Amino acid sequence: MEPPLFPRESGQFIAERSRDVFVEEEGVQKVAEMLYSLRHSDDLTASGWKKANPLAPQALNWVFVVDTMNFSFWPEEETQQCEVTYKGTTYTGYMTLCAAITRAMEEGIPITDPKYFSQMSVEKLAHVLRSDNKTPMPMLQERHQVLTEGGRVLLEHGGSFRSFISRAGNDAQKMVELIVEKIPSYRDEATYEGKRISFYKRAQILVADFWGIMEARGEEDIIDIDWLTMFADYRVPQVLVYFGALRYSGALMQALKNGELLSSGDRREVEIRGCSIWSVERIKDRLCKLVQEKDGQTCNINSAIIDFYLWPYAKQHHKEMAHIPIHHTRCVYY
Repeated sequence: MEPPLFPRESGQFIAERSRDVFVEEEGVQKVAEMLYSLRHSDDLTASGWKKANPLAPQALNWVFVVDTMNFSFWPEEETQQCEVTYKGTTYTGYMTLCAAITRAMEEGIPITDPKYFSQMSVEKLAHVLRSDNKTPMPMLQERHQVLTEGGRVLLEHGGSFRSFISRAGNDAQKMVELIVEKIPSYRDEATYEGKRISFYKRAQILVADFWGIMEARGEEDIIDIDWLTMFADYRVPQVLVYFGALRYSGALMQALKNGELLSSGDRREVEIRGCSIWSVERIKDRLCKLVQEKDGQTCNINSAIIDFYLWPYAKQHHKEMAHIPIHHTRCVYY
């Protein structure tokens, strides 16, 4: 069985054949120009991402626990969101997970110790992830399964995320390959037009978060970090459509507005994710061209950093984007 294309090649393969999602060069240029104007700001750095998430400690096992359960936070009804309040701030979406894990640590629960989370019960995890209202965090059973599985893998490889990931040296691509090979829940793959493709959203985020922490600590640099693509989820495609860098067909837009659930691996779901990857690749190329032409410098902004900017932007401007539906897929990959 031939191995799947890597995420960047998958994005290009899908974008060249897509029937319902299209990368729009005019919108791509617009986003590149907007990012060019921000090129000297903290927003376009790995440390900028950490500032955008005040709950993220510089702790590698915390990052592993959060990234392993980082999927499917969208509510069945907009008015029924799972919420976690921590230190006076109420969080929704992905941030509920960050708040819940940090809250558990303060309560003395050793939630970031693989010895503990590799064998914790569903009931204990339900307590850790408890919501402040009647709406629980979705997919508790699946979160329990992937967390205990991930913990067992860490125990087999030195007992910490640091010892596990060090087997890949300091190479981003090798890190993603190691995570995907050893931990089944990170194998974010599909088949499109007869070709095996991959997105590896959570594996890439895990490596990017590791890079952010290493950078903040002034520790070893990760080579090949530019190998990472954007992290194909349900929030960034929405902002790309908003900026005109992606376009949905009328039929797809209508299906999403009708609240149709797309299964993981559905052709349209694969096109949304693949074209999002390729759209950000095009944005990065245009941005680097602008930096080269106007500043005479090499561009050090990669796709992960562009994602780190677009994702919080989508959260902050969700009211202006409310007319653009996000796609709904319940799975452990994003």
